[in-house]
Amino acid sequence: MKALKIIRNVVAWLMVVLAAGMMIFTIVSVSTFDRTDRKLFGYKAFIVLTDSMSKTDFDAGDLVLVKEVDPSTLAEGDIIAFISQDSSNFGETVTHKIRRLTTDASGQPGFITYGTTTDTDDGTVVTYPYVLGKYSTHIANVGSFFWFLKTTPGYIVCILVPFLLLILFEGVRCVRLFRSYKAEQQAELQAERDKIEADRAETQRMMQELLELKAQMAKAGGEAPPKDEAPSDTTPVG
Repeated sequence: MKALKIIRNVVAWLMVVLAAGMMIFTIVSVSTFDRTDRKLFGYKAFIVLTDSMSKTDFDAGDLVLVKEVDPSTLAEGDIIAFISQDSSNFGETVTHKIRRLTTDASGQPGFITYGTTTDTDDGTVVTYPYVLGKYSTHIANVGSFFWFLKTTPGYIVCILVPFLLLILFEGVRCVRLFRSYKAEQQAELQAERDKIEADRAETQRMMQELLELKAQMAKAGGEAPPKDEAPSDTTPVG
């Protein structure tokens, strides 16, 4: 029973941690992922949407972390996140590798970027104002999990079910605690009744003993020998 109780408590705490973790992850991801104006521990986080860099670095569904840097310090071979100006994906966040440094038509410094999977240059020069940061690392499949979490099945499996299980465990625990409390109350009440009954029986026994003692004393007093009569002063007539 003790081992079962420990296992039950461990499972309950795991449900608490899982539910709380899912809630925290949801809040953080919604407020941070793919937000160019938000940072997570000093990094910007973006979900990779395509496999354009899967040949060398990361895959679609991964979460990439980029650090803000001075664009003038970037060099060939660096991987950067930037806001695309291509007509095909205008405004989207892209994370590609720098092939070489260049300038655009107006003389603004920038970079020729490309995806390593296709090894094809992007259509427009990435100038400094559109650079979001330099790639630092990635976390595999976190983006895929985030997208799954935003779906109805993901919400049910990752958030609703853990909370329902937690509520169920807590409900069962509360019912058991209530039953245990009631059982203890009943036991205390029964013990009090037993004590009162024992006291009553003891009182009756003592009363019976007193009555018997009184009866014995009365009996002893009734059987006492009579006192000797005084001698007569007359002599009998002869």
